[in-house]
Amino acid sequence: MTKDVAAVRVRTPYKEVVRVLDERGVSSLPVLDDEGQLVGVVSEADILGETPGARPRGLLRHGGSAARRARERAKRLSAQGVMSAPAVTVRDDDSIAAAARTLLGRELKAAPVVDDHGALVGIVARRDLLRRYLRSDSEIREEVQREVFMRVLWADPERFEIDVHDGIVVLKGTLEQRSAIPVAVHLTQAVDGVVDVIDQLGYEVDDTHTRPAFRMPR
Repeated sequence: MTKDVAAVRVRTPYKEVVRVLDERGVSSLPVLDDEGQLVGVVSEADILGETPGARPRGLLRHGGSAARRARERAKRLSAQGVMSAPAVTVRDDDSIAAAARTLLGRELKAAPVVDDHGALVGIVARRDLLRRYLRSDSEIREEVQREVFMRVLWADPERFEIDVHDGIVVLKGTLEQRSAIPVAVHLTQAVDGVVDVIDQLGYEVDDTHTRPAFRMPR
């Protein structure tokens, strides 16, 4: 995620929107209202009146009928007049997989990132997601041990096998409580670089029911 986000206001003049797009080298900009809340996104496609992905970046500075139409509209339009609303967003606590599904499912190159209150905190692009998958298996394993088992579950990581191959994590071992298994899986899935998680964890006590149980590790 990029936290240094270029954004425009709903009243930002059309030509200023074009200038920011060009100077920042981005294909879209978040649009904020007078209170600073995210209300939409304006892209090159919005400005040129084209469908997403129809033309390559840089068309704004060249000739052609679409560019001429854009110049004719420049005097009378603002960001509010050309933006797409509501904005398609990604939550700041979304996993990489969830963010990727949002971008790919809506055919977007990037999307604003918002917090629990809907406030803009950054922007995530496809290249950001790809970059995170470049982490080594050893880095992923160390973070799962440290952040998931030691920091959150307060479990001795030496009691568990955490195998990582090409970003796929296999969790083996026995936790004290059954309710801790989905927590371990969910937190592991959220670790940068994790492609998938295979749960082979067992438990000693089934705390989801009144009577104790035992589940053998797979």
